[in-house]
Amino acid sequence: MKRNMLIAALVAAALPVAAQEESEKPLMEQGLELFFEGLRQEMEPALSDLLELAEQFGPAMQSFIDEMGPALAELGAQVKDWSIYEAPEMLPNGDIIIRRKPETPQPDSKAEEEEADSATDI
Repeated sequence: MKRNMLIAALVAAALPVAAQEESEKPLMEQGLELFFEGLRQEMEPALSDLLELAEQFGPAMQSFIDEMGPALAELGAQVKDWSIYEAPEMLPNGDIIIRRKPETPQPDSKAEEEEADSATDI
């Protein structure tokens, strides 16, 4: 009886080692693979919807970037600090205005002119 229990204990102890040798991957790695596989399966419908949306709006966005890109770059070069402005507002006639926040000081145009005059072009 003791002999049978000893053999059973040795076989039970050898099973995890044999299983690990067959898979040749640590349990943490197997767990991570299973986790990411499950995550991929859960996210697949949302990602396919996002891909369809990108295919639908892609040409329109490219057209917008082609047309408005240079104007936005010019505007970005003129404005030094966007934090002093409020969110853009569309007027009933379609004009878009961006107001300066009331608590920000107005730029001193004389100081800017003096800085421009004192600059040296090389």
